This record gives sequence, structure tokens and C-alpha cells, in this order.
Amino acid sequence: MSFRWNRFLIPLAAFGIIGGLYLALIFAPTEATMGHVQRIFYFHVPSAWVGFFAFFVTFLGGILYLWSRDLKWDRLAVSSAEIGLAFMTIAIITGSIWARPVWNTWWTWDPRLTLSAVVWVIYAAYLMLRAMVEEPARRARFASVFGIAGFASVPLDFFAIRWWRTIHPVIFSTREFSLTPRMLFTLLFCLAAFTVLYFVILVQRLRLENFRAELDKIERGG
Repeated sequence: MSFRWNRFLIPLAAFGIIGGLYLALIFAPTEATMGHVQRIFYFHVPSAWVGFFAFFVTFLGGILYLWSRDLKWDRLAVSSAEIGLAFMTIAIITGSIWARPVWNTWWTWDPRLTLSAVVWVIYAAYLMLRAMVEEPARRARFASVFGIAGFASVPLDFFAIRWWRTIHPVIFSTREFSLTPRMLFTLLFCLAAFTVLYFVILVQRLRLENFRAELDKIERGG
């Protein structure tokens, strides 16, 4: 992705985040059962979505690196993994804040929450693995295999609330968590805003990774 795209993406992301705050805090109606604490939902779900999407990009980057041996795909993979881990951390923290008044606990070893923690640990380990290997091609090869295998945890996490008995609500379900039209609009707007924000950060992170690769090449006498 060209770095010039951020000329358009940065103001678009800023508009999206400001608009999302207005929609989540003012426009969306107060949920009848949970009250105002439910409004964190409009940031919790998009954070989880961006985390999952970022890990999917890492998965694709790993496949493309193993196929082409071009290190640009490895740089894409690690950049997206770092962003995904950050957003997954936000999702876990906001989920805990939401859970405290609703479930009367910060954390429970529910299948969905447990798998979210597993996903977080896997991608933290992915970054730790990269830090342990200095040679770029070898590091990229190991990380690609790890990133491809580790992605299996993401669909498990996503479908956990549909496959197993869990206290985590199914979002698009009239039985458990019904969304009014204004709630749905707010959620979709925030999903779009967070996705644009992901690409803004990805462009900047790739730029940094490219600079790092050039510096590494100079230090190695290449």
C-alpha cells in the first residue's frame, strides 16, 4: 500500500473516530437491560474485529512470503501482527470493563474469553519468536509458519459463542442481544472507522519496517 494513501486515510479515520464517539455516546439509544455500560460495545466489537482482520493479514503475509521468498510480505505480516495484538488487547480490556457490572466479575474462563486469551498469547509468542532470530530470511521463514499455524485459533475464537455453551452474547441474535436500527448503524459505522484506522496505522508501521530493513541491510554491509 502506497504511503500516499494516508493523506486521505488519516482525515477519514479522524472523522470516523469522532463520528463513532458521537454515535456511541449520544446517538445510539440506551440498552434497556445493561444501561449506559453497554455503550462500550461499540468499541469492544470493532477492536476485536480489527484484531481478527489483522491476524488474517499476517496469515496471508506468511503464505505469500513462503511462496515468493520476498521479505516485503514478511514485513507486512509482522506489521499487521503488532497492530492486531494491540487491538486484541483493547478488546480484552474493554470486554472486562463491560463484564464487571453485567456479570459481576472482571474475568471468567468462558470458552470465548479463554480463546481470546489464547489468541493473544499466540501472537505475543509470534513477536517473541521474531525477536529471537536475527537472520532476516530465517526469521521470516519461522515466523511465517508460526503465523499460518497460529491463525487456526482465530476462527475458533470467532465461532466459540456459536459452537459451545457460553455466557458471551451472540451479537446478531434476536434471542440474546437484539440491535435496534440506530444501534446497528452505530456498530457498522464504528466497524468501518476502526478498519480505516487499522490501515492508517498499517501504512505507518510498514514505513517504519521498511526503514528498519534498510538499516539492517546497511549494517550487514549489503
